[in-house]
This record gives sequence, structure tokens and C-alpha cells, in this order.
Amino acid sequence: MEIKFADSFGKSIKKMIWHQHPVYKFYELFRYKIPMFFKNLWFFRKELFEYRKWDYTFNLGLLRRSLEGTVDYIDFKGWEIDSSRLKKVSKMRRAIEILNNIESHTYIEMAETKLGKLDSFEIEFERVSETPELYQLIENETESQKKHRRSVYDLSEQLEKDEWNELWTILRGQDRNEYKTFLDSKEVKNGFEWDEWFDGSGMDNWWD
Repeated sequence: MEIKFADSFGKSIKKMIWHQHPVYKFYELFRYKIPMFFKNLWFFRKELFEYRKWDYTFNLGLLRRSLEGTVDYIDFKGWEIDSSRLKKVSKMRRAIEILNNIESHTYIEMAETKLGKLDSFEIEFERVSETPELYQLIENETESQKKHRRSVYDLSEQLEKDEWNELWTILRGQDRNEYKTFLDSKEVKNGFEWDEWFDGSGMDNWWD
């Protein structure tokens, strides 16, 4: 059997070798990497300005911002076919939504949407009769208001827990072993089994 190579193959090999040369590395640094560094600084400017080492939400902010860049690229510039690409886009946008909810602590408002607004009241204090130099909080809530407040807080905690678990399920992705079971269950093999099974989750799938 005779094996032939197109001219483009030789050019590709030469290009790969050239890209490993120290001269090209020096050129690449100033032509691409340094400009990209400043471009990234601008892209992450808000997150970098706000970043602190003592709280996990700052780590999530960097992840959220990086996903915003990735999802826009894959959504508007991706070469992948729509059937799988748009699934990825949907899962990424959902992950970003959850990260925004965690960062902005919106779960009380979400619970209020389902159960009704919490009643507002003025905080009042009174002197402690036994020790006049001390003050104690006056409870102005009725039993009904207390019960409602507890229900809202409990629901907000559950909503946050559910979204936290959903976030990591999205990032972790599907169990590839289950794909084998899915294949075995198919009576007719049409060549689109992966596309039927894949739901867009799994951070290791989010590339173009």
C-alpha cells in the first residue's frame, strides 16, 4: 500500500517544530501572551478588585466570570454542531445563574416569592429592670409572624442547599459508565446515541 501525504501535512509539521523554537517562544511572549495578559486583567477587573483570600465566594466569583467568557465564546463562535453545543451553553448559563445566586445571597428573596414577604417592623430596645445599664430587644412579632419567618428561613436554606448540589452535579457531569448501559438498551444503533444521551453537563466537556 502506498502512503502519500499532502503538502499541507509537511507544512503543519514544520509549523509545530517552529512553535517549539526559542525564537518563536520569545516572539509569542510579546505578540500574544503579554497582550492577552492585559486583556484578561480587564476582563476579570471587577473580580480581581473585590477578591479576598478569606471567603470561598470570591473563588466562586472568579469561576463565574471565567464561565461567562467561555459560554459566550461557545455560544456565538463555537464550531460544534448545535445539538450538543446548545446543551453545553444551557448548562453553563444555569451554573452561572446559581453562582450569581450564591454570591448575591438571594435565597431569602426566592423563599419570599414562594411563601410571601416577611413583615417588617422597627427594632426596639428597653432597659433591663434589674440592670438599668443594659438593654434588651423587645419582641414585636406575633406567633403567626414568627412562624412565617421560620418557614421562609427554612425554605431559603433548602433552596440554597438544592442549588449548591445542582451546581456540582452540572460541573461533575454524567457518569460515563451509564453511557455503556444506555448503549446496551438501544435496539437500533443510529450513530447519534451519544447526542441523545449527553445532556450538556460536565465541565470537562466545555471546550470548542
